[in-house]
Amino acid sequence: MFQPIDFDVKFTQYAEKWMKAELSKGRKAEDLEDEMPDVYIKFLNTPASWLDGAVPGMFFAKWDDPEELIEILKEYEKNGTPIPDPLLERITDLGKVSETPLSSLASDENAPHALRVTAMNLLIELEAVCTDLCIRLVLNREDEDDLADAAADLLRNTGRNALEQLLSAMDEAEGAALDTLLDLLCEFPGDERIYQKTLECFLSDPDHLALHASFLAKLGDARAIEPLKKMSTLTELNYLDYIEIRDAVEELGGSLDTEREFAGDPYYESLKDMG
Repeated sequence: MFQPIDFDVKFTQYAEKWMKAELSKGRKAEDLEDEMPDVYIKFLNTPASWLDGAVPGMFFAKWDDPEELIEILKEYEKNGTPIPDPLLERITDLGKVSETPLSSLASDENAPHALRVTAMNLLIELEAVCTDLCIRLVLNREDEDDLADAAADLLRNTGRNALEQLLSAMDEAEGAALDTLLDLLCEFPGDERIYQKTLECFLSDPDHLALHASFLAKLGDARAIEPLKKMSTLTELNYLDYIEIRDAVEELGGSLDTEREFAGDPYYESLKDMG
C-alpha cells in the first residue's frame, strides 16, 4: 500500500529554509515572494533526503501503469493529503493510455466528488474524447456542479464532433442541464435545430430570459430580433433581463423602439443612485 507523502509540507519547509537564508543576507521579505515560482521549480529538481535522494519532480516517473498511479491518487484523497503536482503530471505524461482509467474514475458515482473532478480535469488536459460520459454528467447535473462544468468544458473542446449527440441529449434534458447543452450548442451557429430550440426556451422560460437572450445573441440569427423585442415589452420584466434582451437585439443588428423605465426595480434604482 502506497503511503502518501505530503509534498506541500516538504515544499513549505524548503521555502522557509530558503527565505531564512536570504533574509540573513539582508534581503526584504516582500522581494522574496516574487521568486517563489522559481524556488518551487528548484525544489522539484533538487534531490531530497525524504525521498531517499530522489528528485521530487521525477518521483512518480518510476510508475508506467496509469491504473497504479490512479490508485495512488485515491490513496492521497483517502488520506486527506494534498495531491502533488508531479503525480498529476505523470498521469498526463503517459498520454492516451491514461484516458480509460481516468474516464472510469470520473464516472464512478461511489468515488469522492473532488477526485472525480480531478479525473475530468486531467481528461481535459489530455484533450480526450469521451462524449458519452460527458453528456451523462451534464444530464445529471445539479444547479451548482463543478463536475458537470468540467464535462461541459471537455465537450466544448470536442467541437462539432459532438454536435449530433448534444442535439439528441436535449430531448431528455431540463433545467440546468438543458441550459448547459444550449450554451454548448450555441457555439455552432447556422443549424436550424439549435436556433429553434433556443428560441423555444427563450419564449417558454420566463425565469431565464437573460440567459437565453444571450444564447440567441451568440447564434447571430437576425430572425431572433422580433421575438426579443416583443419580450422586452413584458410588464413583469425586470431590469437585468431587459438589459440582456436589449443587448442581444443590438448585437443582432436591431434596436428597441423605446427605452423603458423600471422604477422600483432594485438594480435599476441602485444604478440611479450611483449616477
